[in-house]
Amino acid sequence: MNALATCLWFDGNASEAVRFYTELFPNSSSSTLMASLDAPKEAGNEPLLINFTINGQAFQALNGGPHFKPNEAVSFVVSCKDQAEVDYYWDAMTADGGAESMCGWLKDKYGFSWQIVPERLEELMTTSDLASQQRIMDAFMKMRKLEIAVIEEAAAASS
Repeated sequence: MNALATCLWFDGNASEAVRFYTELFPNSSSSTLMASLDAPKEAGNEPLLINFTINGQAFQALNGGPHFKPNEAVSFVVSCKDQAEVDYYWDAMTADGGAESMCGWLKDKYGFSWQIVPERLEELMTTSDLASQQRIMDAFMKMRKLEIAVIEEAAAASS
């Protein structure tokens, strides 16, 4: 395991979540399962702890119970190469109980916040043209899922 891993707290559905994430992202897998302390794993109980990777980044899933819930103070940023990739992650994460938010943010069905961001947005925002930066901001601040074509239009518009 990497020297640093993010631990995600779940209420009894860590195995389902790990399957969802590792199937959604490339270069992902799950590994170590630590049986629940309440009963043996053979009895069908959820494991207490699952180590997994999402696109090479280390995580742990902890079935810690109902005590804590995720919130927007922490989010995961997915940098997408094109609109098809933005659509893929957006659609998968908002399906089956996920929820759209603003400016490329969403919550997945497990309550975790994600930012689905096209690399093109980051490229366009590095311009020294402050008017262009403002037009880009004005455009994407009105969006839920980020649309590269609309952002590029805003960047190219004259003031």
